[in-house]
This record gives sequence, structure tokens and C-alpha cells, in this order.
Amino acid sequence: MGRPGPFIIGLGIAIFVMIALVIKTRVHALLALVIAASIAGLIGGMPPNAVIGAITTGFGTTLSTIGLVIGFGVMMGRILEVSGAGQRMAYSILKLLGKEREDWAMALTGYIVSIPIFCDSAYVILNPLVRALARNSGRSILTLGIALASGLAVTHSAVPPTPGPLGVAGIFGVDIGLMIAWGLVFTAPALIVMVLYARFMGPRIEAMIERDVPGSLKRDEDDDPMRGQLAESELPTLFKSVLPIGLPILLIFLNTLVTAVVGDSDSPGLFVQVVQFIGHPVIAVGIGVLVAVYGLVPKMPKDQVLAHLEKGVESAGIILLVTGAGGALGAVLRASGAGDYIGESIAGLALPAVLIPFLIATLGPTRAIHTTATEPVFL
Repeated sequence: MGRPGPFIIGLGIAIFVMIALVIKTRVHALLALVIAASIAGLIGGMPPNAVIGAITTGFGTTLSTIGLVIGFGVMMGRILEVSGAGQRMAYSILKLLGKEREDWAMALTGYIVSIPIFCDSAYVILNPLVRALARNSGRSILTLGIALASGLAVTHSAVPPTPGPLGVAGIFGVDIGLMIAWGLVFTAPALIVMVLYARFMGPRIEAMIERDVPGSLKRDEDDDPMRGQLAESELPTLFKSVLPIGLPILLIFLNTLVTAVVGDSDSPGLFVQVVQFIGHPVIAVGIGVLVAVYGLVPKMPKDQVLAHLEKGVESAGIILLVTGAGGALGAVLRASGAGDYIGESIAGLALPAVLIPFLIATLGPTRAIHTTATEPVFL
């Protein structure tokens, strides 16, 4: 491995400028990413035309693989929100697990709901249920709130069709079916640890808050935390609530399985062709949107349904642009040679490779970009 070249210097300056722009100025994260990509490429020695080519190619390639899936995913999520499907799943999991397990019920609800619904939106939707459970069961409201947030966060960060992991799958060319499967496998232990953390720390943090600000978490008996929520009798059935999420995942898994069995056959049979078509993420999630519209809100007026779908699409716009810009930055790093050098450097570290991305994300600009990029929407 050679000595660091101009591309590493360019990358360092680019990251510094990007963080400064996002945190200290009015420059949007989208533009900050493009500026950072330009700085990294130019200082790294790439010709200006090559920098522009890498930015546009990286942007287009990233969105070509995930753009429609993100669009369909946010449309489905919007219908799941307004129909009360998330509430129905929460109630069903509560009944299944029973009393004294409200924290696990909240965590599992978040774990499932956050796959198609943006993390912040899902928390807003389910927070009244957290407050109601805390009031009725006597459990710490912070324990239940942390458990719900934990379930939402882990799948939101690792399981498509949530935009973040979907972007990773597109940039690295990962099969989305495998991404879903391994995402669920790796997030399950994290969920267990985080629920145990919620059980341990929730009451302690709540006691600290009450000590410092007495009465700040006092539950008002006259306040109905479920005000504005749908009554349980008005919610869709559990089957209808889960089907828009479960059916696309099942179809994508089936496509992955069939493709693995038949390999790269030049003349696949009709069944294989049908499975590969309906199991493609774009088609599968599109089918999920249709199932959500006709299964969850069959009596809702057409204009109202279209308004909700368009509301979801509006929130997807900035996500698509920022995701594409992230792909553009990645393309510049690969073209400049910075990616290869960083990979070789990381390989020489005495740390488990799985920890490296977490360290980079913790130390790097990810949080600033995520926060700023999603302020106009619930993500």
C-alpha cells in the first residue's frame, strides 16, 4: 500500500467542507454532497470533465436501481398511516404477548411498521399508544418509548424498502431479497439488547427527570392520549394490515430463491419468468401499493386516496435526490482512487471489519446529513 495521495487529502477537505456547510450554513445537504464530490475529485487529480461524468453517472446509476421502489414504498407507507394499519398491528402484538410485555410489543410493532413507513412518522403515529399503555399499565413511559424507537430504528437502518438500506443495496449492487433477509437476521439481536436497555434505563432516566423537573412526566388523568386516533373497531383486520408489507417481501424472497436455484439460465421456464417478474422489487412493492389501496381503504373516495398517495410521493422527492447525491459522491471516490486506498487501510486495522462502518458513521457527517436532509419530511 502506497503513501496517501492527493485523493485522500481531497477526501478529507471534502468531508470537512460538507460538514461545515450542513451544520453552519443554509446550504442544503443535497448541494453539500455535490460540492463535496466536486472537491474530492478535483483535489484528487481528476479532470473536471471526469468529475462531472462521475457525479452524473453515480447519481443516475443509484436512482435507476431504487428510485421507483422508494416512490412506491412511501406511497404504501402513507396508506398504512391513514388506514390505522400500524395501530392494528400494535394491538394484535399486545394481545399476543400479554401483560407485562408491553415493551416487547412496542419494539416488535416498530420493528415491523418501520419497514414501509418512515421512522419519524411511525413514532408519531404510535406514540399515543405508548402514552396510553404507560398510563394503564403503570410502566415507565420512557421504557415503552425507547423500546418503540428501538424497533423503528433497527429495521429503518437495515431492511429495504426503507430508503437508507435500499440506497446501500443500489450502490453496492446487493440483491434486495438477500438484503432484507440478512437485515432481519442482524437486527434481531440488536432489538433484544435495546429492549433490555429500555427496561433498565427507562425508569432510571424517568426518575432523574422527575427529580430535576418535578411533575414534568406526570400523567394527566383527564388527558386521553388516544384522542385523534382511530377506534379499535374502525381499524382494518390484522391480515389486511400485514398483507401490503408481507406480500412484497414474500415475492422478493421467492424471486431470490428461484433465481438461486435456476442460476443464469438462457431459457428459463414460464413459471420462473413470472416469479422473476413479480418478484422484482419494483413490481413487488407496486403490488403492495395496490393491495394497500384496495385492501385498507376500499371505501375512501378516489380524490382522497390520490391526495394521500401524492403526499407520500412529495416526501420521497428529497430522499431520492439526497440518496442519488450520495451515490454521486461514492462514484467520485471510486474513480479518484480514494475508495481503494481507504479499503486497503481499513483492512490493515486491528479492528473487526464489522465495526468500521459504525465508527465511520459515528465520526462522520452522516447524522448532520440525515437530519438536515429530512427536516421537511418524516423520515
